[in-house]
Amino acid sequence: METTERIVESYVRYVKNWATLPNIRCDGQMEIDLLAIDPVSLARYHIESGVSVSGSYSKLTNHSYSPDVLKQRTKQAGQRRTLGYFRDRKFGDLNIVKRLADYGFEQGNYAKVIVSWGWQGGVEKAAETAGIVLWDFRALIHEIAATFDGERTYFGDDTLRTLHLFARASSDALKNLGVQ
Repeated sequence: METTERIVESYVRYVKNWATLPNIRCDGQMEIDLLAIDPVSLARYHIESGVSVSGSYSKLTNHSYSPDVLKQRTKQAGQRRTLGYFRDRKFGDLNIVKRLADYGFEQGNYAKVIVSWGWQGGVEKAAETAGIVLWDFRALIHEIAATFDGERTYFGDDTLRTLHLFARASSDALKNLGVQ
Protein backbone atom coordinates (compact mmCIF):
# COMPACT_ATOMS: atom_id res chain seq x y z
CA MET A 1 0.00 0.00 0.00
CA GLU A 2 1.37 3.39 -0.99
CA THR A 3 1.80 6.14 1.59
CA THR A 4 -0.91 8.29 0.01
CA GLU A 5 -3.31 5.35 0.14
CA ARG A 6 -2.53 4.90 3.83
CA ILE A 7 -3.24 8.57 4.47
CA VAL A 8 -6.56 8.33 2.62
CA GLU A 9 -7.47 5.22 4.63
CA SER A 10 -6.58 7.01 7.89
CA TYR A 11 -8.73 9.96 6.84
CA VAL A 12 -11.68 7.70 6.06
CA ARG A 13 -11.28 5.69 9.28
CA TYR A 14 -10.51 8.38 11.83
CA VAL A 15 -12.08 11.53 10.42
CA LYS A 16 -15.09 10.09 8.61
CA ASN A 17 -15.40 7.13 11.05
CA TRP A 18 -16.06 4.66 8.25
CA ALA A 19 -15.08 0.99 8.15
CA THR A 20 -12.43 0.23 5.54
CA LEU A 21 -10.98 -2.61 3.52
CA PRO A 22 -7.77 -1.69 1.67
CA ASN A 23 -5.85 -3.23 -1.24
CA ILE A 24 -8.25 -5.80 -2.59
CA ARG A 25 -6.62 -7.98 -5.22
CA CYS A 26 -8.60 -8.70 -8.38
CA ASP A 27 -8.04 -10.94 -11.38
CA GLY A 28 -6.04 -9.52 -14.26
CA GLN A 29 -3.44 -7.98 -11.93
CA MET A 30 -5.94 -5.32 -10.90
CA GLU A 31 -6.45 -3.89 -7.43
CA ILE A 32 -9.03 -1.85 -5.58
CA ASP A 33 -7.30 0.76 -3.42
CA LEU A 34 -9.97 1.11 -0.75
CA LEU A 35 -13.55 0.14 0.01
CA ALA A 36 -15.34 2.00 2.79
CA ILE A 37 -18.74 1.78 4.43
CA ASP A 38 -20.34 4.40 6.65
CA PRO A 39 -21.74 2.26 9.51
CA VAL A 40 -24.43 4.85 10.28
CA SER A 41 -25.93 5.40 6.82
CA LEU A 42 -24.52 2.18 5.27
CA ALA A 43 -23.36 4.27 2.30
CA ARG A 44 -20.61 2.50 0.35
CA TYR A 45 -17.52 4.00 -1.28
CA HIS A 46 -14.98 2.71 -3.79
CA ILE A 47 -11.99 5.03 -3.36
CA GLU A 48 -9.01 5.22 -5.71
CA SER A 49 -5.95 7.37 -5.01
CA GLY A 50 -3.93 9.01 -7.73
CA VAL A 51 -1.70 11.48 -5.94
CA SER A 52 1.40 12.91 -7.55
CA VAL A 53 3.33 16.07 -6.71
CA SER A 54 5.23 16.03 -9.99
CA GLY A 55 4.72 19.41 -11.64
CA SER A 56 3.42 18.11 -14.95
CA TYR A 57 1.41 15.24 -13.52
CA SER A 58 0.10 16.53 -10.20
CA LYS A 59 -3.40 17.47 -11.36
CA LEU A 60 -6.05 15.14 -12.68
CA THR A 61 -6.81 15.95 -16.32
CA ASN A 62 -9.59 15.45 -18.79
CA HIS A 63 -7.16 14.53 -21.57
CA SER A 64 -8.08 11.51 -23.65
CA TYR A 65 -7.32 8.08 -22.22
CA SER A 66 -6.26 5.08 -24.30
CA PRO A 67 -5.38 1.60 -22.99
CA ASP A 68 -2.96 1.28 -25.92
CA VAL A 69 -1.17 4.53 -25.06
CA LEU A 70 -1.02 3.40 -21.40
CA LYS A 71 1.20 0.51 -22.57
CA GLN A 72 3.80 2.98 -23.88
CA ARG A 73 6.26 3.45 -21.04
CA THR A 74 6.95 7.09 -21.82
CA LYS A 75 3.25 7.96 -21.80
CA GLN A 76 2.08 5.96 -18.75
CA ALA A 77 2.37 8.78 -16.21
CA GLY A 78 0.20 11.13 -18.24
CA GLN A 79 -2.39 8.44 -18.91
CA ARG A 80 -2.62 7.61 -15.19
CA ARG A 81 -3.55 11.24 -14.47
CA THR A 82 -6.62 11.25 -16.71
CA LEU A 83 -10.22 11.00 -15.57
CA GLY A 84 -10.72 8.37 -18.27
CA TYR A 85 -8.04 6.15 -16.74
CA PHE A 86 -9.92 6.07 -13.45
CA ARG A 87 -13.35 5.83 -15.06
CA ASP A 88 -12.45 3.01 -17.45
CA ARG A 89 -9.65 1.13 -15.71
CA LYS A 90 -9.87 1.71 -11.95
CA PHE A 91 -13.69 1.76 -11.74
CA GLY A 92 -14.88 0.12 -14.96
CA ASP A 93 -12.57 -2.85 -15.55
CA LEU A 94 -14.63 -6.08 -15.53
CA ASN A 95 -12.26 -7.73 -13.04
CA ILE A 96 -12.80 -4.78 -10.66
CA VAL A 97 -16.58 -4.82 -11.15
CA LYS A 98 -16.74 -8.58 -10.46
CA ARG A 99 -14.66 -8.24 -7.29
CA LEU A 100 -16.79 -5.32 -6.09
CA ALA A 101 -19.88 -7.52 -6.49
CA ASP A 102 -18.26 -10.07 -4.13
CA TYR A 103 -18.50 -7.36 -1.45
CA GLY A 104 -22.06 -6.31 -2.31
CA PHE A 105 -20.98 -3.25 -4.30
CA GLU A 106 -23.39 -3.28 -7.23
CA GLN A 107 -23.70 -0.57 -9.87
CA GLY A 108 -25.64 2.35 -8.41
CA ASN A 109 -25.35 1.42 -4.71
CA TYR A 110 -21.95 3.00 -4.02
CA ALA A 111 -20.00 6.18 -4.69
CA LYS A 112 -16.86 6.23 -6.81
CA VAL A 113 -14.22 8.57 -5.39
CA ILE A 114 -10.91 9.73 -6.85
CA VAL A 115 -8.37 11.32 -4.50
CA SER A 116 -5.98 13.60 -6.37
CA TRP A 117 -3.60 16.52 -5.85
CA GLY A 118 -6.15 18.84 -7.44
CA TRP A 119 -7.52 18.79 -10.98
CA GLN A 120 -7.57 20.92 -14.07
CA GLY A 121 -10.51 23.06 -15.12
CA GLY A 122 -13.44 21.10 -16.51
CA VAL A 123 -12.50 17.85 -14.77
CA GLU A 124 -14.95 18.35 -11.90
CA LYS A 125 -17.92 18.67 -14.28
CA ALA A 126 -16.78 15.68 -16.36
CA ALA A 127 -16.34 13.61 -13.18
CA GLU A 128 -19.80 14.57 -11.99
CA THR A 129 -21.24 13.52 -15.37
CA ALA A 130 -19.42 10.18 -15.02
CA GLY A 131 -20.81 9.70 -11.49
CA ILE A 132 -17.43 10.21 -9.83
CA VAL A 133 -16.70 12.33 -6.76
CA LEU A 134 -13.35 14.16 -6.48
CA TRP A 135 -11.49 14.65 -3.20
CA ASP A 136 -8.46 16.93 -3.04
CA PHE A 137 -5.66 15.20 -1.12
CA ARG A 138 -4.40 18.52 0.25
CA ALA A 139 -7.80 19.24 1.81
CA LEU A 140 -7.81 15.78 3.41
CA ILE A 141 -4.46 16.45 5.05
CA HIS A 142 -5.73 19.76 6.45
CA GLU A 143 -8.93 18.14 7.69
CA ILE A 144 -6.93 15.42 9.46
CA ALA A 145 -4.75 18.06 11.11
CA ALA A 146 -7.77 20.14 12.16
CA THR A 147 -9.60 17.11 13.53
CA PHE A 148 -6.78 16.17 15.86
CA ASP A 149 -5.44 19.64 16.66
CA GLY A 150 -4.84 19.81 20.40
CA GLU A 151 -5.46 16.08 20.89
CA ARG A 152 -3.11 14.43 23.36
CA THR A 153 -4.23 10.93 22.37
CA TYR A 154 -1.64 8.36 21.36
CA PHE A 155 -2.56 6.89 17.99
CA GLY A 156 -1.50 3.30 17.32
CA ASP A 157 -2.03 3.77 13.58
CA ASP A 158 1.45 4.72 12.30
CA THR A 159 0.14 6.89 9.50
CA LEU A 160 -2.23 8.83 11.71
CA ARG A 161 0.43 9.16 14.41
CA THR A 162 2.88 10.62 11.89
CA LEU A 163 0.31 13.10 10.59
CA HIS A 164 -0.68 14.03 14.13
CA LEU A 165 2.95 14.61 15.13
CA PHE A 166 3.56 16.70 12.02
CA ALA A 167 0.45 18.81 12.62
CA ARG A 168 1.40 19.29 16.25
CA ALA A 169 4.98 20.24 15.38
CA SER A 170 3.76 22.69 12.73
CA SER A 171 1.31 24.24 15.16
CA ASP A 172 4.00 24.57 17.86
CA ALA A 173 6.44 26.09 15.37
CA LEU A 174 3.87 28.71 14.33
CA LYS A 175 3.12 29.54 17.96
CA ASN A 176 6.83 29.97 18.68
CA LEU A 177 7.02 32.40 15.75
CA GLY A 178 4.06 34.34 17.12
CA VAL A 179 1.73 33.23 14.31
CA GLN A 180 -1.65 31.93 15.40
